[in-house]
Amino acid sequence: MKRIYLAGPFFDDEQVERIEKLEKILTNNNTVESFFSPRTTNLPGEEPGTPEWANKIYHDDVNEILKADLVLAVIDFTGDNVDSGTAFEIGYAVANHKPVIVFHEKTGIVNLMISESIRSYLTTFEDVKKYDFDKMPVKKYNGPVI
Repeated sequence: MKRIYLAGPFFDDEQVERIEKLEKILTNNNTVESFFSPRTTNLPGEEPGTPEWANKIYHDDVNEILKADLVLAVIDFTGDNVDSGTAFEIGYAVANHKPVIVFHEKTGIVNLMISESIRSYLTTFEDVKKYDFDKMPVKKYNGPVI
């Protein structure tokens, strides 16, 4: 069973709904031991947007990536763009030899730095439900890149 870091944007209702669905799916996947979702991070006494808050969030998130066995990254943001924080988390995971599985519900072009660095490319919630995070089968992205 794997420990997963769930990366992805959660800045509007659609994004939050997508992350919440994935959190529920991971909770019910028997190949997942646990997962960390930055969306649920709560720093009592810290005012969001302050330098102190940002520093604590940054360090907490990178430490959670290091503790994880892999990163599941949502690359749906706006248009064909990946959220910059999620792109950082993907790069940090790859640099630390953590496998990355991408979830891309919307259609669009994928940046080659992401498509070439991932282990698997999933496009539906059903794909994530059925995914064996222990065996981590390879499912490469097959589409246009920029």
